[in-house]
Amino acid sequence: MQGPLAGFTILDLTRVLSGPYCTMVLADLGARVIKLEQPGKGDDTRHWGPPFIGDESAYFLSINRNKESVTLDFKPAGGREVFERLVARADVLVENFRPGTLDRAGMGWDALHQRFPKLVYASISGYGQTGPRKDEAGYDAVMQAEGGLMSVTGDPDGPGYRMGVAITDMVAGLYCAQGITAALLARERTGTGQRVDIGMLDTTAALLTYQAANYFTTGKTPGRRGNRHATIAPYEPFTTVDGEIVVAVGNDDIWKRFCAAIGLPAMADDPRFTTNRDRIANYQQMRPPIDRAFRTATSAEWVARLNTAGVANGEVRDIAQMLNDPQLAAREMIETLMHPTVGATRVIGAPIKLSDTPASVRTAPPVLGQHTDRVLGEFGYSTDEIAKLREARVI
Repeated sequence: MQGPLAGFTILDLTRVLSGPYCTMVLADLGARVIKLEQPGKGDDTRHWGPPFIGDESAYFLSINRNKESVTLDFKPAGGREVFERLVARADVLVENFRPGTLDRAGMGWDALHQRFPKLVYASISGYGQTGPRKDEAGYDAVMQAEGGLMSVTGDPDGPGYRMGVAITDMVAGLYCAQGITAALLARERTGTGQRVDIGMLDTTAALLTYQAANYFTTGKTPGRRGNRHATIAPYEPFTTVDGEIVVAVGNDDIWKRFCAAIGLPAMADDPRFTTNRDRIANYQQMRPPIDRAFRTATSAEWVARLNTAGVANGEVRDIAQMLNDPQLAAREMIETLMHPTVGATRVIGAPIKLSDTPASVRTAPPVLGQHTDRVLGEFGYSTDEIAKLREARVI
């Protein structure tokens, strides 16, 4: 079965994480993604490590499956001609250069839209294509700081922490993939492509949801609360005999079941803790008896008790424990692909589950330039022409 984006061709000029994550999502959904890379170097992440598997970076392998790699220097005239021939048959171009970079090369939105009006042109940058900060560079760590995430992550009396995953890169990629899909849908009605402008600061701001609402409502700047939730209690980890377990008491009915399950039924009717508002107000009195209760049994015992009581919970696990969860195997979230140089390699599967046109993990991340000759041949270049382009170091 083909994915829902089968038949669409994506010309991918992106590198590092936000753009490649976006195009991987589109590729998983069936789009053809042709990744243009600098000859002899390729995507920056090909060189990010360790770890490496042979000559391949684990980082690069994690976000570039289902793509074809074509090496192309589009600055010389010969490379520009190749680029324009590819654009002419593409549905989407995705780039994550600094604003203005491709405009100066004559490959920006305005220039290409005039010649290829059906093209969807998607750009990811730190601060978007407009505004006083549009020329500033954006990396995930910078965006987590500038976007306020570090101000609400960490212990109340300690420094802010960057999250352990590059969340601002990936959410920008996800929003870009959504924007591209919406633009393609709109093109079905209008016949015209449009620009998708994704700023990482914008998409990070979109993550703030209730934190921003709290500020808008009270005028007070939210701070760091460690592992506590700002508006729900208890909603945090507790130490057990052999580890940690997170509990999420999302409403007052769950609170009653929770108290019974941990052997503290009297707390359910204590007027200091009856409602969530009460529990937030009296948090310092609420937590100690719960903490003592959890220290009397193992994590596995608490998981069983809380599951029986219908209280959301989970052990604090490391990456190896998480990736070996049989639930992920049942959901086809761990896939094995055969890479042309490193052999069998495992990757995370596609999380979008569609009943009739499912996403799929089909091909391994490409080696640099793996598909150059095949793609150029398909786009009308003869064997001799390809050889001349290679001799001129255009490809």
